Amino acid sequence: MTTTPAKDKETAVVETKAEEPKLEAAPVLTVEEEILTNIMLIGRAVATIEPRFTTRVLRTLTTLRKKLTRKALKEVLDRAFPKGSKTGQQLIASSLFALIPEAADEGMDVDAAPAAAADGTVAPVASTSKKYTPPVDSSNGDLIPEGVVYLRLLVLLAALDAGKVVEAGEFALETVEMVQAANRRTMDQIAAKIYFYLARAYELQDRLAELRPTLLAVRQTAKLRKDEVLEITVINLLLRSYLQSNLYDQADKLLSKIETPPSSNSAQTARWLFYVARLRAVQLNYAEAADHLLTAIRRAPKDEVAPGFVQIIHKFYIVTEMLTGRIPDRTMFRRPVLQQALLPYFQIVQAVRIGDVAAFQRAFTTHEQAFLADSTHFLILRLRHFVIRTALRTITLAYSRISLRDVCLKLGLDSEEDTEYIVAKAIKDRVIDATIDHKGGFMQSKVKKDLYETDEPQQQLAQRLKYALAMHNEALQGMRFAANVHRKDLETAADARERDREIAQLIQETEDDLDEL
Repeated sequence: MTTTPAKDKETAVVETKAEEPKLEAAPVLTVEEEILTNIMLIGRAVATIEPRFTTRVLRTLTTLRKKLTRKALKEVLDRAFPKGSKTGQQLIASSLFALIPEAADEGMDVDAAPAAAADGTVAPVASTSKKYTPPVDSSNGDLIPEGVVYLRLLVLLAALDAGKVVEAGEFALETVEMVQAANRRTMDQIAAKIYFYLARAYELQDRLAELRPTLLAVRQTAKLRKDEVLEITVINLLLRSYLQSNLYDQADKLLSKIETPPSSNSAQTARWLFYVARLRAVQLNYAEAADHLLTAIRRAPKDEVAPGFVQIIHKFYIVTEMLTGRIPDRTMFRRPVLQQALLPYFQIVQAVRIGDVAAFQRAFTTHEQAFLADSTHFLILRLRHFVIRTALRTITLAYSRISLRDVCLKLGLDSEEDTEYIVAKAIKDRVIDATIDHKGGFMQSKVKKDLYETDEPQQQLAQRLKYALAMHNEALQGMRFAANVHRKDLETAADARERDREIAQLIQETEDDLDEL
């Protein structure tokens, strides 16, 4: 029996697929192996003076800190240092290390189980392909200072996550002294993280103001050394300290003394834009604040990386956008990371959009504690003026004449006198087109005539025609040449003949002189 060409082709395809090599699963590193790999990368960064390796290590802090336990850190400290080194044992014997919990919290993220392959086999969990070799400092034979500070940073993060704030602050101060004593430029990026979490530990104790002299001195030193990462980190910490203490003048003076930070670190640049926007909003510069917040939203990390920071930026952006007279886009409230957090602000936006004073007051009273926690309480209070203006505009469109008492009841104001002052201010600012009858106690809306019943359209048309004709005449004059300009460079026939005669006479006289000679 002969086989058809189609069957031969299918058989060849099946055999080809069977001969294809199976792709091996990528190795999954344990917490200990990941930390040791990071230490080797730090050693490579020190040896080659390449800060990009340190940047790669610091990017793993967000996911790595969720899996830190005392057991994992102890194993790392035992293996990270060279033989005979006592630095790791001293770190294990420290009082802070004993406060770290044995296991990670149940709410922490855990790695997924190895997936089964198509043939039913489970890919093995591989270890690091390279054997760990501790990067050694040639001066003392111990682990390089950058590696020691990185391990101390991990211990500090584990203590902060465990809620040991006071002990973590003391441990961070010791680490800062170690960084200052080492004075190595290859440690600058890790030092910026140490200062950040030092400020975080003090902020959790409501003692952030105590660090201002230290941070000011560090900023000056970082400026002289051109350490951009540490400089912008410390500037952000100072601005945060000033804003928390309502020291807006000091924050403004600090911003006036510094230059715009570089955009090398997107996360810190986003923080700087956020703090500057908060200061500008307090100073009634809402347009600039909204621009800074919009830029910070674009530079902010992803929603799953820093959801809290993304939420607080959008909260301030919504309020400042309404203070500029614009209503935020509705799609902003539908994002999964923002939907629940922006619910109180959505109610405020609805009240401002339709000018419902009662709904605004009700939403503000209901979520007042949330606004106080977000530090947007005083900005939302300023929105009440915009709600009243919108409501007045709606009233003037609905009523040609209405008493001030009814306006007072509709706006929910305290008295008729306040209502009269508010209506008069709106008329002066040209928000509404109306008049007040003080004796009768009512507001009279001006009836707007049809525009085409007036002379304004004819005047506008005549003005535009006049402008168009004037521009046409100027264009014609610009393209016109002056009369007989081309004749200035030409000679007349008579002048040409006269000149030829003079030349001929001169030649004849010259020949006569030559004959005499």
